[in-house]
Amino acid sequence: MSAPIVLILAAGLGTRMKSAKAKVLHEVAGRPLIAWAVETAKAAGADTIVAILGHQLEDVKDVLDDRYGEGTILIAHQKEQRGTGHAVMSALPALEGQPDSRTVVVLTGDAPLLRAERVSDLANACQASESKLALLSTIPPEAVAYGRLLRDDSGKLLRIVEDADANDEQKTIREMNAGFYAMNLGVLRKMVENLTSDNAQGELYLTDLAEQAAERGGAAVMEAPFDEIAGINDRRDLARVSASARARINDAWMQQGVTFEDSASTYVGADVREIGRDTILGPGVHLRGKTSIGEGVFVDAGCVITDVSIDNGSWIKPYSVIIDSKVGKKVQVGPFTHCRPNTVLDEECKVGNFVEIKKTHVMAGAKASHLSYLGDASIGAKANIGAGTITCNYDGFRKHKTTIEAGAFIGSDSQLVAPVTIGRDAFVGSGTTVTKDVPRSSLALSRTKQVNVEGWADRFRAASKKRQR
Repeated sequence: MSAPIVLILAAGLGTRMKSAKAKVLHEVAGRPLIAWAVETAKAAGADTIVAILGHQLEDVKDVLDDRYGEGTILIAHQKEQRGTGHAVMSALPALEGQPDSRTVVVLTGDAPLLRAERVSDLANACQASESKLALLSTIPPEAVAYGRLLRDDSGKLLRIVEDADANDEQKTIREMNAGFYAMNLGVLRKMVENLTSDNAQGELYLTDLAEQAAERGGAAVMEAPFDEIAGINDRRDLARVSASARARINDAWMQQGVTFEDSASTYVGADVREIGRDTILGPGVHLRGKTSIGEGVFVDAGCVITDVSIDNGSWIKPYSVIIDSKVGKKVQVGPFTHCRPNTVLDEECKVGNFVEIKKTHVMAGAKASHLSYLGDASIGAKANIGAGTITCNYDGFRKHKTTIEAGAFIGSDSQLVAPVTIGRDAFVGSGTTVTKDVPRSSLALSRTKQVNVEGWADRFRAASKKRQR
């Protein structure tokens, strides 16, 4: 089969969402609805994709350009929302120069669970049909406001009656229009010229093409499960479809050798790139964005991982948050660690509980085991960062870098006032405020001398009791 052209109907605002943003910008599993349609089209082999936009056109276009590159997804503007037929008519100028022999598939922008193989099958059915028109039907578990398929005694599709135009008898028909079509481009160009707005909504219905196709042998109809084709109209639909998408995503990863300790509470985004075999995801884990995880990794309960690369054998302990960072092999992170953007943790290093780290490179075998802030820093191999250490990187106007060279030992409760370098194998004594570079193998101290006043405590208690009488 030659590559299909795909048109995506995405011009509506979605008033039932009760939202300030267009419906197709709402997300399922971390991916905007419009992007689900594009990904389905791409997986089905489409080489030309046209998004038909209306409300918030620039916002939707920006999302598409950001994800796929400017101009990769063609844009058609439906200035007035006058129905699905009018939407497709708005897209035809974008197809100028395309031969009439091409197959066009029409998708909706609010049905993220449609499978790519269903699109391919629909395109094949169109090519094989006498009428050069194919569509998906569905039988919902309960009545919904979809168009009904009217057939003759032989089973040929005669026409589709929209819910608003259907009489009581027609509304008892269970077989309904799913809203997805495939047609020959040349046939489409001719048929849309005959569409009229003589209906209850005063719109141009794409469903009217079925009646025209009946004169040429009838449209090919393929049934699809309702759960796969159901569109999103309100927040309840969004929650229901999101749960189904999450279950499908998790099931696919489990089939590839990933363990989910509690699949129902684990959220893996649709754009997550890789999870290696024998990796374990604990309850409440969220993997977001373009995250990649290697083999044998343990992401423990409650962790939130966004746009992160984690190499083999690492252990992300409970309730850690990692964003836009790189984690090497056999690294330990957490519990309760926050790795902000541009953190790089090399192999076998350790960043422990209640450590916040950002824009910092922690080299192999280095440790910051607890209660520290490390920002805009370079920490050398096998360096040790004591509890309570702070890199003072911000002067109120600019950020400055702290360099801690290999093997250095930073005592607890130290403040490193950047820009500053702690030399290789140097020591910083506990409680020190470092304001100038520490040479290699040196000891830096800035504590005041300790004074012990013997007997002071007894005298203090006696005086205090006397005052209370």
